[in-house]
Amino acid sequence: MRFLFACFLALFALPLAAQERPQAILVLDASGSMWGQIDGISKIEIAQSVVGDLLTDLPSEQSLGLTVYGHRVKGDCSDIETMVLPGGDTRAAIAAAVNGISPKGKTPLSDAVIQAAEALKYTEEAATVILVTDGLETCERDPCAVGRALEENGIGFTAHVIGFDVAVEDRDQLQCLADETGGKFLSASNADELSLALSEVAEEPVAPAPVLVTFVASQSDDGPAVGYDLIWDLTGPDGRVFTGFQGSTAAAQLLPGGAYQITALRPEDSAQASASFTSPDQAMTFTVVLPELLPQASLSAPDTANIGSLIDVTWEGPGAERDYVSVADPDEKTRYIRYGYTRAGNPTEVRMPSAPGTYELRYQLGDGDDIIARRMIEVLDVAVTLTAPDTAPVGSVVDVVFDGPDEDRDYISVADPEEKTRYIR
Repeated sequence: MRFLFACFLALFALPLAAQERPQAILVLDASGSMWGQIDGISKIEIAQSVVGDLLTDLPSEQSLGLTVYGHRVKGDCSDIETMVLPGGDTRAAIAAAVNGISPKGKTPLSDAVIQAAEALKYTEEAATVILVTDGLETCERDPCAVGRALEENGIGFTAHVIGFDVAVEDRDQLQCLADETGGKFLSASNADELSLALSEVAEEPVAPAPVLVTFVASQSDDGPAVGYDLIWDLTGPDGRVFTGFQGSTAAAQLLPGGAYQITALRPEDSAQASASFTSPDQAMTFTVVLPELLPQASLSAPDTANIGSLIDVTWEGPGAERDYVSVADPDEKTRYIRYGYTRAGNPTEVRMPSAPGTYELRYQLGDGDDIIARRMIEVLDVAVTLTAPDTAPVGSVVDVVFDGPDEDRDYISVADPEEKTRYIR
């Protein structure tokens, strides 16, 4: 019996050596099978004696509560009761509650662990649940899935499990619940196995208490925090994603030890900044640096235009002296083909490229050439025909009839056929 008592103490001691002792709840199995005997003594009597010893030797600063299942009704999977809420002065109440238990019902161990976690406010602060059970889940719950969900949503949540007289072939389910939360599974079926389990637990390193880390975004290494909302994305050990940071100029999170990556996304222009860090051992503020927020702009123009044509582009933007609207190949990040200054008026005129295709209209800042607005435009080919005499005297003037776009800078020339660009008149 003292071995089982030591097993309880080892499980409580795992998190208690941290900087602050997390609140804990003991979840005790009071299903009908607890009337089963070990060495002529019922398991419920052994548990009552062990818990009594535990309450005597437990550190006074440990906040402890009690949840029991299967103690009131036969065959009822909802028979779960948090009989004592966690607190520092609960020893007498827990002892009285445990000593008054008379096992009756089923084994809804998963829901009991969930109820205990919620009583501990596990999503807000570090919490430990110690489950003592002599059997497997009997209420159609998956302890593995429950453990995984509690770990993902909790702040430093841990569930330790003692399999009390549980057959070897039935231990995987209980082991999984503990593993998913970073807890320990210990078997209390006999003294030798329990002694070995205690030795293993004693050698485990103690994880530090979660630390409050505050995240702030700035536009320079030593500048003030930005004054606009961001979307934060925090990824922790094993790819765990922390949520709840949308629409915040800053964010804060209690973090257990491990390696993390924080990303701040600015919705206005999709700019983002990321940084990796290791959770510190004391509260800190971590700053990420975003690029400068550029002014907003928009462009309005036809969806299509003919090659070489001059089109009006209406713009909204800062309209600085050197700002301009350009037409460019979408694959070219900085180079443009033609442009028109915004200082020329609104709308401003931009001549289209001489080759058909899909192009991009851009509002570009004259100071730095940053692009703050884009709009696609399809430049269309145009059929051109010329009608003229087949012959003409030297130096004569002839009439040429044309069919084409007739843009203001278009012209008709006469040239040597061998010359690709030069013309005569």
